Amino acid sequence: MVQKAKILLVDDRPENLLALEAILSALDQTLVRASSGEEALKALLTDDFAVILLDVQMPGMDGFETAAHIKRRERTRDIPIIFLTAINHGPHHTFRGYAAGAVDYISKPFDPWVLRAKVSVFVELYMKNCQLREQAALLRLQLEGGGGKAAGAESKEPAGLLAELSARLAAVEEQAEALSKQLDDDSADAAAVATAAHLERKLTGLRRALDALEPGAGSASSVSSQN
Repeated sequence: MVQKAKILLVDDRPENLLALEAILSALDQTLVRASSGEEALKALLTDDFAVILLDVQMPGMDGFETAAHIKRRERTRDIPIIFLTAINHGPHHTFRGYAAGAVDYISKPFDPWVLRAKVSVFVELYMKNCQLREQAALLRLQLEGGGGKAAGAESKEPAGLLAELSARLAAVEEQAEALSKQLDDDSADAAAVATAAHLERKLTGLRRALDALEPGAGSASSVSSQN
C-alpha cells in the first residue's frame, strides 16, 4: 500500500486553512495544519513533507522568516515552498519571496484549480523520489550482501534489481524532460523553470549514483584513477 504524502498548510487564520483543505482534499493526501511559523517548524522536526503552502502575513514570525529557518535546516532545505499572500507590494515583494527560497508566489484570491495542479506536481515528484530511494536502498543491500533478500524481491538477482531501478529512473527522466519542454512552450514564469531545473539536477545525481552501482563500475573507476 502506497503511503500518502504530507502537505503542510501554514496560515494564522482558521478559515484560510479550511479553504485550503477543501481545495486540496481531492488530491487524497495527508494535510497537516499549522497556525504559525513556530508551529510549522515544530511539525517539520518530525515529519517529511512533499510541499509547504506558507502564508506571508502572519503575526510574530512571518512567512519570510519561517522560510528562512526552513532553508537553513539540512533536513528541510529542499522542501518546495509556495507562498500565499493577500497583498501585493509589487515586484520587490515578489522577489523577496523567491529570495527566501519559494518555488512559487501566489496572490489571493487564487484559482483553486491552478493551486491544486501546482501542488499535485510536487506531490508526484516527492512520491517518485521516495520510490527511487527505496529501490536504491534495496539494491545496495543486495549488492553488498549484508541484508539478505528484502520482501518482494526473493526472485530478483542484483542485476535484475539494477535493471528495474534504471527503467524506473528512465521513466521519471522522460517525464521531467517533457515537463521542461512544456514549460518552454508555455513561456512559464522563472520559478517554474527553476523548479524544473532543480528536478533535472536531482535526477542527474540519481543517475550517476545508479551508474556507480553497475557491475564493474568500481573496478573501472580504479583503473581510470591509476592511468
